[in-house]
Amino acid sequence: MTEEFILDHRSKSYPLEAAPCRAADIGQKGWNVLADDLSYPLAVIRRSALAHNIAWMQAYARRKGVTLAPHGKTTMSPELFAQQLAGGAWGLTFATIYQLAVGVEAGARRAIIANQVVCDADLDGLDMLLAGHNDLRVWFLVDSLEQLALIEDWAQRRQCRRCFDVLIEIGIPGQRTGCRTLEEALTLAASISRSNVVQLGGIECYEGGLARCDSEHDAREVTALVNRVLETARACDAENLFCDDTVMLTAGGSAVFDLVVPLLRAQGLSRPVQGVLRSGCYITHDNGNYARFLKQVEQREGLDESLRAALEVWAMVQSVPEPGLALLTCGRRDISYDLEMPIPMRHAPRGGRTAVEVPADWTISALNDQHAYLRFDPNGPVPQVGDRVALGISHPCTTFDKWRWLALVEDDGAVTGAISTRF
Repeated sequence: MTEEFILDHRSKSYPLEAAPCRAADIGQKGWNVLADDLSYPLAVIRRSALAHNIAWMQAYARRKGVTLAPHGKTTMSPELFAQQLAGGAWGLTFATIYQLAVGVEAGARRAIIANQVVCDADLDGLDMLLAGHNDLRVWFLVDSLEQLALIEDWAQRRQCRRCFDVLIEIGIPGQRTGCRTLEEALTLAASISRSNVVQLGGIECYEGGLARCDSEHDAREVTALVNRVLETARACDAENLFCDDTVMLTAGGSAVFDLVVPLLRAQGLSRPVQGVLRSGCYITHDNGNYARFLKQVEQREGLDESLRAALEVWAMVQSVPEPGLALLTCGRRDISYDLEMPIPMRHAPRGGRTAVEVPADWTISALNDQHAYLRFDPNGPVPQVGDRVALGISHPCTTFDKWRWLALVEDDGAVTGAISTRF
């Protein structure tokens, strides 16, 4: 397990004058976000929403009869990995060997690398991790004979007798990696079956690139992809190309994860299916992109309640230089902006410890490296210098990677814990 980390003056937003502190002891400081005890901007995770989301997604997977291997790239946090595993996750998903190593250190013993492994250094690293942990099993993606040839060449040059577990990826024309046709996939599967270096554990896809936040469109397109994956799995099964007693079928981004459940519960193969859902952003959810997609999931599934936004970045109003414009102490170095601008959610006047919803007309129009442009109606409620504003985010991944640590807070703003990140 990862050793507990220390917070000190080298940690962004940690008070410069405060003594170094173990993460487990930060709650003893008596700090509160709304007491201005820490510098702004400050990224926080609301503990109640975090616990709810971990439990909710695990219960969803269990109810659907599938297993959960959350994508670790979202948070790259050993502490959050440990919470997901303790909450019942079957394993974890990663995109790189480096990320995998962080997950293994946090206790993961089943992992999917939802990406192709191609270079010598990564194959060396994977071999080392497997050699150092007899109880570790890792599957990675292959999608071409050229990649298979690289792996076999590596094994020959290293004189390595390792046999890696792999999954064939089924891709989408014009988008990311993956076999484009059934014929490609079957040719690759047959070559894998003849190899001494890899063995075929199942079939993988990523459906997120098809999603448009339109249920009719998304259901049609994702179902077509699901059918392609199932066709490939059944053809490989008919040729006895899988290595295990069970066949792994895995998919699942964070936008339309419900639409791939039929794939993960597939019937009609000669052996049982291990369905693995890989959603990652659910752990903190968001207030923008995934919140909109989740409304569609809730409608399709008939849900009254689902995930809650847990991640936000607090900033202070540092200037109101003209009517209708305030500048906040938060910028591109601190918060997501790849999908859309941050979203003002709550407002606490200077000196107060009560946060209320912001007026509907408050928006962020732009970000600089260290500034956010808050636009508002000058005839309505006007932010003042020293006020605090909680910014919601769209796409958790690109907020987490801007912080080496994030505070865990209670609903009243009390700082009671911390998590680290390892980007």
